[in-house]
Amino acid sequence: MHRVLTILFSALALGGGAAAALADSTPIGPLPTGPTAAIEVQRGELVALALPHRNAGRVWRIARPLNGNVVRQVSEANVGSSVVLVFRASGSGTTTIAMALTKSDTASKALESRRFRVRVR
Repeated sequence: MHRVLTILFSALALGGGAAAALADSTPIGPLPTGPTAAIEVQRGELVALALPHRNAGRVWRIARPLNGNVVRQVSEANVGSSVVLVFRASGSGTTTIAMALTKSDTASKALESRRFRVRVR
């Protein structure tokens, strides 16, 4: 728990900007099968997702639209060997944050994927 809080506060302190809007980025094609995690939080809480940093120019990107009434991205930063995205639980409901690893910010083929099903009460 202490490590999660440290990563969360480090990400907020670094003040990394939010990812570019989906409309401005190259669409990502089919996602390979990857792990799915279920997260349940209260409205107003922060949700930090830590993804393993990959080298050779590969980047994690939000692959699918998410429900902005449920969560909103507030920060993104490289923290140690992880890429950490921080979202605020803004309203009740459920949404899935689908992440894709691509060769670059403009590549459309997903090499890996992770899904986070977030339920806000």
